[in-house]
Amino acid sequence: MSTSSPEAVKKLLENMQTDLRSLSMECKKKFPPVKEAAESGIVKIKTIAARKTDILAALKENSSEVVQPFLMGCGTKEPKITQLCLAAIQRLMSHEVVSEAAAGNIINMLWQLMENGLEELKLLQTVLVLLTTNTVVHDEVLSKAIVLCFRLHFTKDNITNNTAAATVRQVVTVVFERMVAEDERFKGIAEQPPPVQGNTNRRSVSTLRPSAKDAYMLFQDLCQLVNADAPYWLVGMTEMTRTFGLELLESVLNDFPGVFLQHQEFSFLLKERVCPLVIKLFSPNIKFRQGAGAAAPPAPVEKPYFPICMRLLRVVSVLIKHFYSLLVTECEIFLSLLVKFLDGEKPQWLRAVAVESVHRLCVQPHLLCSFCQSYDMKQHSTKVFRDIVNALGSFIQSLFIVPNAGNAAAVSAPAGGSGSGTLGTAQGVPGTGGGSGTLTTQAAFEYRGNWIPLMTVSVQGSAKATYLEMLDKVEPPSIPEGYAMSVAFSALLDLVRGITSMIERELTTEEEAAAEFRETHPEQEWKPEPGAHLVWEEMVNASWCGLLAALSLLLDASTDEAATENILKAEMTMASLCGRLGLVTPRDAFITAICKASLPPHYALTVLSSNTSNLSSKAYSIQGQSVQIISPSSESHQQVVAVGQPLTAQPQGTVVLTAKNIQCMRTLLNLAHCHGAVLGTSWQLVLATLQHLVWILGLKPAVGGALKPGRAVEGPSTVLTTAVMTDLPVISNILSRLFESSQYLDDVSLHHLINALCSLSLEAMEMAYGNNKEPSLFAVAKLLETGLVNMDRIEILWRPLTGHLLEVCQHPNSRMREWGAEALTALIKAGLSYKHDPPLAQNQRLQLLLLNPLKELSNVLHADIRQKQLECVLQILQSQGDSLGPGWPLVLGVIGAIRNDQGESLIRTAFQCLQLVVTDFLPTMPCTCLQIVVDVAGSFGLQNQELNISLTSIGLLWNISDYFFQRGEAITQELEREEEALQKQALEMGETLNRPFHPAPPFDCLWLCLYAKLGELCVDPRPAVRKSAGQTLFSTIAAHGTLLQQPTWHIVVWKVLFQLLDCVRTSSTTADKEKIESGGGNILIHHSRDTAEKQWAETWVLTLAGVARIFNTRRYLLQQLGDFFEAWEVLLNHIQSAALSKNNEVSLAALKSFQEILQIVTPVKDSDKAGDALAAMGVPPVLIDPLSASGPGRPLVRSDSLVERLTRYNGAELQAPPPGEESALEDSTLWWSAWNTWYRAGTESTRPPSGPAEKLAFIPSQPFLTALIQIFPALYQHIKANFSMDDLKKLGVILHGAVSVPISSDASPFILPSYTEATLTSLQEAVLTALDVLQKAICVGPENLQVMYPAIFEQLLLFVEFSCKPPQYGRVETKHVANAKYNQAEWVALNYVPFAERSLEVVVDLYHKTACHKAVINEKVQQNIIKTLRMPLGLKYACPSESTWKLAVSSLLKVLSIGLPVARQQASSGKFDTMWPELANAFEDFLFTKSSPPDNLSIQEFQQNESIDVEVVQLISTEILPFANFIPKDFVGQIMTMLNKGSIHSQAPSFTEAEIDVRMREEFSKVCFETLLQFSFSNKVSTPQEGYISRMALSVLLKRAQDVLRRYVEDERLSGRCPLPRQQVTEIIFVLKAISTLMDSLKKTQPENVDGNTWAQVIALYPTLVECITCSSSEVSAALKEALGPFKDFMQPPVSKVQNGES
Repeated sequence: MSTSSPEAVKKLLENMQTDLRSLSMECKKKFPPVKEAAESGIVKIKTIAARKTDILAALKENSSEVVQPFLMGCGTKEPKITQLCLAAIQRLMSHEVVSEAAAGNIINMLWQLMENGLEELKLLQTVLVLLTTNTVVHDEVLSKAIVLCFRLHFTKDNITNNTAAATVRQVVTVVFERMVAEDERFKGIAEQPPPVQGNTNRRSVSTLRPSAKDAYMLFQDLCQLVNADAPYWLVGMTEMTRTFGLELLESVLNDFPGVFLQHQEFSFLLKERVCPLVIKLFSPNIKFRQGAGAAAPPAPVEKPYFPICMRLLRVVSVLIKHFYSLLVTECEIFLSLLVKFLDGEKPQWLRAVAVESVHRLCVQPHLLCSFCQSYDMKQHSTKVFRDIVNALGSFIQSLFIVPNAGNAAAVSAPAGGSGSGTLGTAQGVPGTGGGSGTLTTQAAFEYRGNWIPLMTVSVQGSAKATYLEMLDKVEPPSIPEGYAMSVAFSALLDLVRGITSMIERELTTEEEAAAEFRETHPEQEWKPEPGAHLVWEEMVNASWCGLLAALSLLLDASTDEAATENILKAEMTMASLCGRLGLVTPRDAFITAICKASLPPHYALTVLSSNTSNLSSKAYSIQGQSVQIISPSSESHQQVVAVGQPLTAQPQGTVVLTAKNIQCMRTLLNLAHCHGAVLGTSWQLVLATLQHLVWILGLKPAVGGALKPGRAVEGPSTVLTTAVMTDLPVISNILSRLFESSQYLDDVSLHHLINALCSLSLEAMEMAYGNNKEPSLFAVAKLLETGLVNMDRIEILWRPLTGHLLEVCQHPNSRMREWGAEALTALIKAGLSYKHDPPLAQNQRLQLLLLNPLKELSNVLHADIRQKQLECVLQILQSQGDSLGPGWPLVLGVIGAIRNDQGESLIRTAFQCLQLVVTDFLPTMPCTCLQIVVDVAGSFGLQNQELNISLTSIGLLWNISDYFFQRGEAITQELEREEEALQKQALEMGETLNRPFHPAPPFDCLWLCLYAKLGELCVDPRPAVRKSAGQTLFSTIAAHGTLLQQPTWHIVVWKVLFQLLDCVRTSSTTADKEKIESGGGNILIHHSRDTAEKQWAETWVLTLAGVARIFNTRRYLLQQLGDFFEAWEVLLNHIQSAALSKNNEVSLAALKSFQEILQIVTPVKDSDKAGDALAAMGVPPVLIDPLSASGPGRPLVRSDSLVERLTRYNGAELQAPPPGEESALEDSTLWWSAWNTWYRAGTESTRPPSGPAEKLAFIPSQPFLTALIQIFPALYQHIKANFSMDDLKKLGVILHGAVSVPISSDASPFILPSYTEATLTSLQEAVLTALDVLQKAICVGPENLQVMYPAIFEQLLLFVEFSCKPPQYGRVETKHVANAKYNQAEWVALNYVPFAERSLEVVVDLYHKTACHKAVINEKVQQNIIKTLRMPLGLKYACPSESTWKLAVSSLLKVLSIGLPVARQQASSGKFDTMWPELANAFEDFLFTKSSPPDNLSIQEFQQNESIDVEVVQLISTEILPFANFIPKDFVGQIMTMLNKGSIHSQAPSFTEAEIDVRMREEFSKVCFETLLQFSFSNKVSTPQEGYISRMALSVLLKRAQDVLRRYVEDERLSGRCPLPRQQVTEIIFVLKAISTLMDSLKKTQPENVDGNTWAQVIALYPTLVECITCSSSEVSAALKEALGPFKDFMQPPVSKVQNGES
């Protein structure tokens, strides 16, 4: 019933009258005025009631009067009256008949009652009714009413206080509700433009509407009060508590967020007042450090106060939740504070409420998302979201770290930190429960001895707080152990759940939108807005490190299945989310965490460890603490469910799996199953882990690749509990389903899966190397499984799949490769029999792709694998043999892929296959495959396991050639059709057709292949096969050669015959020299064939003969081929190689055939020489000026025919050769070709070996070398016309080499003359003959040939050097002949002296003839001769043979007598400048030799030798010094010094006294001195040059005298009584005589001819002479007297100095 209905009004009126009557009754005695007022009131009401209309409005108008009696009644302060009045007033209010004025009066009356402390509860009730029923009370009246309630809140009475508190809350709500209602009313009306924002502290509120203004004033004062400032509006407040104020603030902010968001004034309050206030109030909590109390701080720090702190956190939660968008900066500060409160140093309760607050944030993913956008993604801003997550993480970590006992304050903390004490005490608990083996039932975390129980704190997804709700507690509560952990744990899970589900929802929406977009616009590209993605990625990037660190730690510590499940689920959803967003690192990190948890602790798994090291190197810093990904603690109290062998090598022995490991494994399977598409490269981690688990659990692969529990026998160390035993089939089932579901993956993900399996398998292979442990077949089995279920799109994964399985097939571990082959053949057979669409017959590419791995298996060496492969081929031949078509080449390839190391059985099996093919399938296979059949048959011929198979296969080749012969027509047609198609295809591709023997027609090619195969068999290592194949080859060529077209012959020559020769040559040169023991005991082998090398030599000789025979018989045919010359070259080349063979039989045979084929060539007519030059130079003759080409008297070359001829060489058609010059040209070319061959053979056979002597293989024999060199003179006759300098040099090298070759010791007695006979060997004779032939040819030849003289000299001089320095043949150790015991030295050097001396004689003769030739002068031949002779001259007595140096001196004298005049003539040209020093050195080396004469030299011989020295000095005095002006000064100087040196006695000190007189070479000294003196003064100075010579000679002489005298005086003094040695006395006498002679000469000379220096030197001698006077020897004294006499002529009175021009 509404208050305005007539019944209600009527009732109201009745009640009021009743109230007034009661009032007047009560007041009758004590309070007459009240009574009167009541009476008049009744009248008034009756009057109003009488009006009937609009009674309520009338009542309201007169309400002041109506209320008056009641107010007065209250004023009596009588409880009974007061109560009655208040009830009446309330009734009026509830009918809303109180006007503003009346309301004001009522409030005033209530205020008085309050001040008197009467009816407090009734007062509160009245105020509440007044404010809630209508809106007449506002402004000051309202404020007074509110103050009234506040004051009642602080009375002594508890009930009043609480009621007042409730009332205040309600009143505050009412004020704000009014404002909201007011806003609603004015919603439609246009807003006034907001005034310009002022920055004053108190905003102007004039713009606000009434209710809004009230609300504003109220809120502002609440802030003031909490801040302990005076209120502006709530006048009359006496006291106030912060806690209450904060509660009110919180409720307003929480209930009316709209007000603050819509009105600028309010948001201003929020920013300017509330936030600073909160931050200020927080300060004690920020500064407080638990435990700081121990050291009394200088300034007392205000302690955190639980009630305020907790309320502040509530306010902060509300602020962050609702006004996040307004208060960006402030919220950043709040969040940072929140993070700080989680710090370990804060009191336990503070951390608990902080973590509750954080939990509140964590359940609001959208809020977290906007944090991320506003902070983490802005530059230069705190990464708030990241910090929150990290703080949670480090909070959880810190709970596990036991506070250290040393910090006493932490343990005995006051009530404020009582929580930390409980942590310490709880540690003992698990020790009792866990240690005894019974597990505590309560869910808990346990890490490194630290046990933290887990409680249920809130429902998933809601943050129900406990301590944030304790508004009645003043003291901080004690936090039960594990509470903080439980809240943090829930927060973490809610955070993950919220973020992932939010982002995944949005991703799904986006994907749906994308799909829709693609349907509607198929041609356009869908572009999502990047903004959203960036936010999601940032959220994940910011949070994953912290989350992972915390979750891994919790996972490790968790002892409760449900908790573990939650953690794993969180890690899994994060991993899948990262995968969907494409964030690889975090995805891998989460997966790694799950993987690590699935494996036993400290299990060394490389994939994982490499991954984590990768992570921890980026150690994430959380709040300055470094968070590592925590490795599992080993001592967990988990239930062990399985014990098994580790797959890794590290932990030896067994490893255990716990229930938790299995739980993690299931999560891993779940992850792979549901989120396989986003795993990408992480498949590797997942599969690696599964592989290890499967291994530990002992699951082994069965047919088709499914894993089944192995039998107990296999792993004796695998122990499984029954719990796991029942689980295993389930796990194996899930595993299989996991790979079956790969058919639903997209191609990219499937590739990732395959790649991961392959690399896993590679690791398993690595591990299986080198040990015979059972290998892990997990990966191989799963590859097979994956392949079989994806057969419909097999193409995309076939290559990586089979490629890897092929590698497995090559593994040394038999079990492993057996599985590899099993998997591969199963896949191939399945692939071939699968109903593909289109079918295989129409899809050749796929068929070949499927067969290809079968072919690849041929590369595997293991017999078991090849056996499997051949079995597979057999099955395929039987089931699909007729439909193979294009697959034939592959199948034939497999049959033919036999190798010698495979053992007989495999080869037999394969050969049976081949025989089957040849008998049954030749007609059905494409003709293009016939060639392959030939190849395969050939390869069976070449295998060496079974000689019979080889010989049978040569038979098969005959059969095949029969088949060719019978079906020739058909085959030709089909091949040509095929050829056309190929040709066309090649043209389209722009390539050339590439098949063996290409230019020949295809049918010819088949024959050529057959020949080539036989050719290969001709070089088989077994002589029997070689022989039979050789006969077969040469007879088939003879028999079927007629079938071949002419151009094909070209190929026969080049590709078959020459190739065969090549092979034979190669094999012969590399054949083994070991002796072959008689085979089988009863077969004897002749000694000429008892090594492989000798057997090959036979083959070589026969093949060379065979080819030569073909060249002879088919000569005419071959000459028409156009490249006969090249063929000739090649044949020569083969002859050359044979000649160079290390086998004497072969090499001599080769020289023989060389001579034979040289006789083929027509003899050259004299008139045809002109063309030779052209051919030799390889230049078309037309380009050469004919005159220069043809010498005088030679006919000019007919150029046109030459050009034709040359074009014919290049392969043009050939007519019958015209006569005359052309054949000359042809012959000349052939001769030159022969010369080149001779040159190469010579060079090679005479080149010394370069390696060390031990490796020495072969030194050519003397007969061979002699034969070789003897060919030259004959050959030279044909090529001399164009024999050039280069050719001469080449020849020189060969001659030199040939002479240097030593002789093997067993042959030496037959070749070497005895040492004493000075004769030449036949080879040396041949060499000198060759040079002689040349020299004579030059002599009679044209002038331009003379340039060759110096080269011949050079060659001969090289031979001359052999006399002193026998040539080294590489590094061969040779013994000298004289010392060679025939049986010891392996190689004997020849006696080269006779050869060298003969050469020297030739040199002198030749020089005699040619000294004046220009070339000889220009090339400094004379200097070279001198240089060469210096060696024997210098060695003198040290020469191997005495005759050598004597011959050298006489030759030198002869050469100089011829050469010096030439040199003088040419002095000005400078061509001899370098000769003079050379000559001086030669004289010096000879005259003053370093070698001493042998002891057995007789006096006569010595004198003879001295006379030779004297001869040399005489040559100097007659041929050199007189012509000093044509000779360089330096040279003359050297000669003078030398004469000077000789003029002083020089002798060898080893002589005995008796011989001294003779051995002094006095004669020699005398001649030297005389020569010196002779050139010291010439009276007739014709040129300044001569004067200079004499001056030089004098100066040298005087210096010499001075030295000798000084030394003499010195020695005399030292010797005392002993007489000085004879030679020294002789020397001094000689010097003194010389001085006197000199003085005489000086007197006779014109004074102007004598140089001033000379006088000075002469006078300088005087004091030295005087010193000699004391000497004891009478001979010296006599000579001294002679010498001192002439000095008197120098004595003169001194000349006086000239002064002032007068004397």
